[in-house]
Amino acid sequence: MKKILFTALITLSVFVDVEAQQDPHYTQYMYNMNVINPAYAGSKENLSFGLLYRQQWEGIEDAPRTFTFSGHSPAGKNVGLGLSVISDEIGPVKEQNVYGDFSYTLNLGGEHRLALGIKAGATFQKIGLFSDINGSLPDPTDEAFSEDSDNTYFNIGTGFFYYTNNYYIALSVPNMLKSKHLNVRRDGQERYYGEETQHYFLTGGYVFQLTDNIKFKPFAMVKSAFDAPTSFDVSTNFLFNEKFEIGATYRLDDSFGGMVNYAITPNLRVGYAYDRIISDLKVTTPASHEVILLFDLNFPKKVSRSPRYF
Repeated sequence: MKKILFTALITLSVFVDVEAQQDPHYTQYMYNMNVINPAYAGSKENLSFGLLYRQQWEGIEDAPRTFTFSGHSPAGKNVGLGLSVISDEIGPVKEQNVYGDFSYTLNLGGEHRLALGIKAGATFQKIGLFSDINGSLPDPTDEAFSEDSDNTYFNIGTGFFYYTNNYYIALSVPNMLKSKHLNVRRDGQERYYGEETQHYFLTGGYVFQLTDNIKFKPFAMVKSAFDAPTSFDVSTNFLFNEKFEIGATYRLDDSFGGMVNYAITPNLRVGYAYDRIISDLKVTTPASHEVILLFDLNFPKKVSRSPRYF
């Protein structure tokens, strides 16, 4: 029953002129930064990789599933390079996003730095109008569902990242170009639906040294698609002995939950986040889950000038 309702919702949204399609949600965004902000690339002074998997809305078949791979590294004096791959599925819609990042960092004196970044890449999108939806329609002869949709879209993004050893603030627009994500033929006319518009991400965080072995790390993120509802996230984490991290998170009018993170080795960390749904969706789904794996490869004889914790 949940799958039928969800498929019906997706089908309806296909033929409503959506003003802004939302990018995927991330609860552990503070460890997945260069996916949303190209200025983060190269800021950690080592080669950093991240793998993330998110299962949105547990218990609903064909609910959103997101997988991301990211990597970034310094590539010369004040220059950073990065790569991110995002695979996102929701019902009949499947997207793969591949982006390259470039950043340049300005040394503002002392530990103060300002990084400016750009990203460029493409979205490869497939919508199973015929293979996934047509068979459940009351009128399977509807020409709008006579074939699947398969399109590629180019996009660019930009951002800045101001940081010290203890705090940061960043703003980014990872998708600057508008594009219509679905074109169908109906009554002999070509029609376009599901416009992607610009999203902005405003993020910030601070690291408080409570004791020699305990750090307190609050983070916040504001995400909006201008014409779509704004999402506000706040998280509070405690780091113990540089190894174990535990915290809580709240997304306004959507969910609350917890996260844990453990350093298996100094260069390898694994994390998990649980979101308890409190929006209207709570009647059909209780929660969302997210797992992340982080790996840093240190450069030989490289002494870090920036012992940061974000």
